[in-house]
Amino acid sequence: MPDSENPATPVTFPPAFLWGAATSAYQIEGAVREDGRTPSIWDTFSHTPGKTAGGETGDIAVDHYHRYRDDVALMAELGLGAYRFSISWSRVQPTGRGPAVQKGLDFYRRLVDELLAKNIKPAVTLYHWDLPQDLEDAGGWPERDTAYRFAEYAQIVGEALGDRVEQWITLNEPWCSAFLGYASGVHAPGRTDPAASLRAAHHLNLAHGLGASALRSVMPARNTVAVSLNSSVVRPLSQDPADLSAARRIDDLANGVFHGPMLHGSYPESLYVATAGLTDWDYVLDGDLTLINQPLDALGLNYYTPALVSAADASAKAPRADGHGASDHSPWPAADDVAFHQTPGDRTEMGWTIDPTGLHELIMRYTREAPGLPLYITENGAAYDDKIDSDGRVHDPERVAYLHGHLSAVRRAIADGADVRGYYLWSLMDNFEWSYGYGKRFGAVYVDYATLERTPKTSAHWYGRAARTGALPEVEAV
Repeated sequence: MPDSENPATPVTFPPAFLWGAATSAYQIEGAVREDGRTPSIWDTFSHTPGKTAGGETGDIAVDHYHRYRDDVALMAELGLGAYRFSISWSRVQPTGRGPAVQKGLDFYRRLVDELLAKNIKPAVTLYHWDLPQDLEDAGGWPERDTAYRFAEYAQIVGEALGDRVEQWITLNEPWCSAFLGYASGVHAPGRTDPAASLRAAHHLNLAHGLGASALRSVMPARNTVAVSLNSSVVRPLSQDPADLSAARRIDDLANGVFHGPMLHGSYPESLYVATAGLTDWDYVLDGDLTLINQPLDALGLNYYTPALVSAADASAKAPRADGHGASDHSPWPAADDVAFHQTPGDRTEMGWTIDPTGLHELIMRYTREAPGLPLYITENGAAYDDKIDSDGRVHDPERVAYLHGHLSAVRRAIADGADVRGYYLWSLMDNFEWSYGYGKRFGAVYVDYATLERTPKTSAHWYGRAARTGALPEVEAV
């Protein structure tokens, strides 16, 4: 039937729409000491007592490094048309500088060949949070040199895979790298320095620009270069001017700090003003904004839940309900007087409110923000407490409903004029969920962590049917 919120919305997707799933290297690969790989910041962080749930690490993860052929066969069986994965920087360039380790590159060559043999389009993300520890020891993302090291790494990978991989993404969610890694400390490397987090944000932007240029210097012109942003849908609690101001400040820190220079070649002036007590931004050198503002072939949007904010009551000392982990330190520099509120509605196992209208709103914002730029939903999904039943099946009707709602929002946005060309479900399979360890299951495929056996959930079969037909099955159809 047509979309219930808009009966005129077509039920089918455009024929060329790309149906994919996504993962990241540290969350699935394992084999952390094989074939020359050295520690990344996530190896160090997860092995630091108290940093992850139960002290769990990605040492084995779901052993994709050894099981990739079976995993690709499973993708083909489900009917996926694309697979977005990330490269482990320290598997390719163990110290973050110098020549590549060919055994590391060979793994990704084999993976790409396997995907192409199954008619699955590979999409490569160069950086999904796992900085080589050697580069962190030299200062990490707050140091300018890290951006130049990233460009060197991008060129190496582009030369190795650019003849067979057409879709490229420089960075995944640089907001998390900068602000969860260097401000709140809930992600690797676990630092809590708000001024350093802003420097990190700028150098991640610079890395994106330099990396995009490096990729284009060694790849065929047909290849596309994008970035994946976890841009927030920031809503004020009320129309009170103080709440509107609070929402603007969080929007600058969540969105403008990245899309400003990447899409428009400038940071928001309001961001400079709000953070003046922390930094004078003297690390933004002449020419940086031009380097960052490289033409993009597409923009990736990652969406999970909206944010609801207000001006803070100075007398209140409530926990920060921003959905980004528990810490005494905020990931929002110079915004301690902004309060976050739990939005109403059903929630996932992460405690995140389920709101497909936010995805539609986000898509339409960037349709206006960057007219003519193709969009991909490069992450969207939900964690639930999935269990395998006595018949060996995993029923996850909540995830099916979640996917139906959010894919309906994508289809509605396309009907409203948005150029959305694909959707990557997060995640292909259960995996190491960062500081939550193995306690949060986002996968469409269930993984028994004791045996590493894979079992497609109801949602995997439902999504596979959508991918094969280009239309959304009814929620009860599988």
